[in-house]
Amino acid sequence: MNKVVLTGRLTKDPELKKTNSGISYCFFTIAVNRNYVNRQGNREADFVNCVAWRVQAENLARYMRKGSLIGIDGEVRTRSYQDQDNKMVYITEILANAIEFLEPKSSGGSQGYQPFNQDYPFDFNQEPEPRKQEDPFKEMQAGLGITDDDIPF
Repeated sequence: MNKVVLTGRLTKDPELKKTNSGISYCFFTIAVNRNYVNRQGNREADFVNCVAWRVQAENLARYMRKGSLIGIDGEVRTRSYQDQDNKMVYITEILANAIEFLEPKSSGGSQGYQPFNQDYPFDFNQEPEPRKQEDPFKEMQAGLGITDDDIPF
């Protein structure tokens, strides 16, 4: 199985390119924070090289900028080529199968982001209302004759 899921920030503005046959692609790097801090108390990051193709690449270049928080669902790919000195160069990168934009425009990290539907009713700056959850066993408890004191935990 070859599956990678990453969340990180773009290290620079994505640059859209096209192949000779007109297919869009974009190489980009994201900074992914590690889960721990170093001895100095700082959180370190890994810089992961990625590539997106076609519509994913076009949307990334159109809506995201340096510092934008994105999520990637993809796979690890390794390719190689011979450089000018006839040495083999190996490149490992993430092929992005799906890219999620994880911040709204108003958060500041992604100045270029604009939602596809301007009439979308969700306000990212507003705290969601807590859900009211009813007891799913309410009706059953009345007929059982068991109280909370009867439960051992």
